[in-house]
Amino acid sequence: MNSSTSTNIGTSTGTSTGTGGTSTVITNIATLVTNDPSLRDGSPLGPVRDAAVVIDGDRVVWTGESSKAPATDNRVDAGGRAVLPGFVDSHSHLLFAGDRTEEFNARMSGRPYRAGGIRTTVAATRAASDAELEAGLIRYLEEALRQGTTTFETKSGYGLTTADESRALAVAARHTDEVTFLGAHIVAPELADDPAAYVDLVTGEMLDACAPYARWIDVFCEQGAFDGDQARAILTAGRAKGLHPRIHANQLSHGPGVQLAVELDAASADHCTHLTDADVDALAHSRTVATLLPGAEFSTRAAWPDARRLLDAGVTVALSTDCNPGSSFTSSVPFCVALAVRDMGMTPDEALWAATAGGAAALRRTDVGRIAPGAYADLILLDAPSHVHLAYRPGVPLVSEVWRRGVRVV
Repeated sequence: MNSSTSTNIGTSTGTSTGTGGTSTVITNIATLVTNDPSLRDGSPLGPVRDAAVVIDGDRVVWTGESSKAPATDNRVDAGGRAVLPGFVDSHSHLLFAGDRTEEFNARMSGRPYRAGGIRTTVAATRAASDAELEAGLIRYLEEALRQGTTTFETKSGYGLTTADESRALAVAARHTDEVTFLGAHIVAPELADDPAAYVDLVTGEMLDACAPYARWIDVFCEQGAFDGDQARAILTAGRAKGLHPRIHANQLSHGPGVQLAVELDAASADHCTHLTDADVDALAHSRTVATLLPGAEFSTRAAWPDARRLLDAGVTVALSTDCNPGSSFTSSVPFCVALAVRDMGMTPDEALWAATAGGAAALRRTDVGRIAPGAYADLILLDAPSHVHLAYRPGVPLVSEVWRRGVRVV
């Protein structure tokens, strides 16, 4: 794969040349998932059988039944495959160096997960060069693209100094517009005895240096990381600099994260494993998306988030990988879809929507996560007639083609 076509997979402002101004119809699609509920049976997926989709440049311009497709310059036969929107992975941590195999091995032998393990990656990341960080980022972006991810958010959080956080974000900004400043991942080791001083650093000098590269600001609101008051101060400071809040909330225990997310109109509250009825109600009556990250529960043997409870309450749910070296070292959205269906109470339809349109909602995007006129032409072809196979055949590499911005890149 050519890295020039496989990186920068999260951009929201760049424009691809697509097919050079020519139009293409992809036809003979067994099932087209549009995520347009106005189509067909009124389901959120908006499925079209025996379908076609027309791309002009980097955008979708038409969807419908194959027999009604307009004339185009080029024709591609999907061969009876399912066509889905490209996955939108709205939560990852890809700017790191080093390896935590020993920690994983110990955890699988009985040691519980704690936030402090992040310090191992901090030491390795600080020692890495910019080129090493970028090579790692490109590797994981390409890995994700091969598995159908066409939009990707990623965070800092493994530098925890002004210089290391800002250089990591500068690297990320070369490859995606969905960049998140997470200086508040944990308290930097050298200030472990003075967390107030570290909060002052994050909300002051570090924020000033990092804000130009980021769209979002995040904080790990959890025992062993930052409490509610610290998290509010950090997110409020970021918002004053033009960064929109998102938050790691209620992963390891009950806490104030979800309520704080709703209070500050955060785009997403991520993890949402330990929730009270009041937390669920607050999410249901807000714009904040509950982003569930089943790779973390899989890799830490923790309790699964109760997706059924959230969905039944009317909460908007996203599914993402949380790809990171410590607690969820997977870049595979299909794997997370299978986990969500098997262990979190989601139907195959709900899981696919959460991994596409739900991820787009968590990034407050309407131009990705769906196949509809005006959206970017980001789509994937499965070696299967239906999206249900993502959960039905877990672990099988079903993604046979990936189109991004109207270009076939896999």
